[in-house]
Parts: sequence; C-alpha cells; structure tokens
Amino acid sequence: QVQLVESGGGLVQAGGSLRLSCAASGRAFKSFGMGWFRQAPGKEREFVSSINWSSGSTYYGDSVKGRFTISRDNAENTVYLQMNSLKSEDTAVYYCAAAAVNYGAMYPYTQSLAYNYWGQGTQVTVNS
Repeated sequence: QVQLVESGGGLVQAGGSLRLSCAASGRAFKSFGMGWFRQAPGKEREFVSSINWSSGSTYYGDSVKGRFTISRDNAENTVYLQMNSLKSEDTAVYYCAAAAVNYGAMYPYTQSLAYNYWGQGTQVTVNS
C-alpha cells in the first residue's frame, strides 16, 4: 500500500509564501515521477508542477512559472512545492501525486493520467 501524505497548506496573504510537502511511503515503493495538481471550487483539476525522478527535470504550469519551485529529497522519497508571490487565484486544494510507471527520463509527467497514487489534498487559501 502506497501512501502520500501532504502538509504545509494554510491561509496566507497575497504576496506571501507557503511550502507544501508530500512524503511517499509504502513497501518497495519506487516513484518515477511526482507532481502537484490543484483544484479550485467549480474548476477542473489543474497541473501545477512535476519532477521526473530519473532525470531531475522539472515542469511547471504556465500560471505558476517563476513563482513556484518543485524540489525533492531522494532519500526521504519526499517532494516539496515552494510557492512564492501567492495570488488569490492560487486558492485551491493542492494534491500530490506519484507515478509508478517509468515513461523515461524525458517524460514530463504533466498529465494526471500518468499518476497511480494521490494524496488526500491540502487546502491553500490566499487572501487578497
């Protein structure tokens, strides 16, 4: 059984920062990609950022480029999302996801269908 545990969400003023964490656990679990998606009320789930575990390449949605940074701790099987210059439109539930299928070192893991495991979500609210 694979579990993804997210933390770090909360309430922040516009222009502020938050850091989300997602720790993956499970016997013999190996992730080939990890990512963050978000879903605001009444909207579809949106890709935020991902990291290809093999190459370390990172990818970002257009709306967060230059403001968010994804990073990882290989030893802890943990991925982080540093969110700076937050805007009210960043308000959403943020979900961590992990992919158990190796699509290669160049695969961006930007599509939700590429992921096998999902966290429970953490709320991020940005007050303007």
